[in-house]
Amino acid sequence: MQSEVKSDDERRPPNRIGISETELERRGLKLELGVPVTGATTLGDAVVVGFGDGTIRLFRPGHDPVIHQAHLGVVLCMAAYQDFLVTGGDDGRFLRMTPDGLIEELDDFDTKWVDCVAASDGLVACSSGKNVRLWMAGQSKPLNFIHPSTVGGLSFDAKGRRLAVAHYGAVTLWERTKRKWKSSTFAWKGFHGAVTFSPDGKYLVTAMQENALHGWRIRDKANLAMSGYPAKVKSFAWTGNTPFLATSGADEIICWPFDGKFGPMERSPLCVGHNRKQIATCVRSLSDEEAVFAGFRDGSVLLAKLDETTESIAVRGSNGAEVTAIEVSPSKSHVLIGDALGNVLWAPLMSGAEYARNV
Repeated sequence: MQSEVKSDDERRPPNRIGISETELERRGLKLELGVPVTGATTLGDAVVVGFGDGTIRLFRPGHDPVIHQAHLGVVLCMAAYQDFLVTGGDDGRFLRMTPDGLIEELDDFDTKWVDCVAASDGLVACSSGKNVRLWMAGQSKPLNFIHPSTVGGLSFDAKGRRLAVAHYGAVTLWERTKRKWKSSTFAWKGFHGAVTFSPDGKYLVTAMQENALHGWRIRDKANLAMSGYPAKVKSFAWTGNTPFLATSGADEIICWPFDGKFGPMERSPLCVGHNRKQIATCVRSLSDEEAVFAGFRDGSVLLAKLDETTESIAVRGSNGAEVTAIEVSPSKSHVLIGDALGNVLWAPLMSGAEYARNV
């Protein structure tokens, strides 16, 4: 079944030249670090940020950032669960780090990059080339799963019972039984990158090398192609109670509905946060507010409610550097924004009263 992103110029606001520096920027910490921000997540009470020089910085409200040297090259990927962080780098190392900065090497793939990582309850996984290694609590050695082609994405479901591995032509779904992990294949032509389960575990969705998403309803492998994007989808995030899958890849945030018996099948997406002709490159949900952040190629960041009739809020102004990471602190008091030139904004979010006045 096919759904497409459709333009609607009549509902869009007039084009703007750029977005000026915002009040949130003026009261936040701004760093110019000179190396690309490659990703961000949360660990304990901190926002953890990876960089192109192998460093990891931890940002905590009320404290100065703390820096740790982790990899010898680029931090390519990271994931966190409970009290540890796992990271992969182009130095071939797969690392685990605690909130106080204690780093342990779990594996070394020598000259092969560690491209993807994932973590869940008692489970961690990483990929290098066609191989996925899976560590389980209580076992000293990992399992090794080999796939037909280079792995593009990894994701555990909410219960940690299934692991989705995206690669060329399909997603391989590994499911844990009492004695072993068994696999099934969800096929669709093309290269599949980042992969995610819907919150209820009923759907799988991938970002493809083409300008499209592809999804499957797991119980019967029914296909759903979500196309029409003007650019590659680099980022997605589940947001809201519906829930919606908010995605980058257009000049607004494209949000696909996953409620009901058929999810987004043959339905139009919700489109919010239009930003002139700029392409969104990074999205991050603010679920408690039924809202989503979106960062764009020109460095600007908007916060949009899941409501097409409501104007979005400018969080960061245009600086000419593609936004590569957005993360909200576990306390939801601060937001971190990073970009491809190494600019970082760490700023307190608006209070509930301020948010209400702006929306």
